[in-house]
Amino acid sequence: MKIAVEISLYPLTEQYESPILDFIHKLNQYPALKVSTNAMSTQIEGEYDLVMDTLKRELKTSFSEEGAKIGVLKILNQSINL
Repeated sequence: MKIAVEISLYPLTEQYESPILDFIHKLNQYPALKVSTNAMSTQIEGEYDLVMDTLKRELKTSFSEEGAKIGVLKILNQSINL
């Protein structure tokens, strides 16, 4: 099953750009995912298990790094053709 996820990551620090860009860069390392980024969020599309496993792995990495962060996700149970 294909899904689409919209994610917004909000590092609670003055140096917020680097953690966001690092997170997006890591998502782009998965060739089977379609990743599209705009000023407010990143959309990820792909097979359910791959998308969810990737988010689990990369969010854990991001949240393990210094500083508090908020992650907001919206999940759609179909493709949106990014």
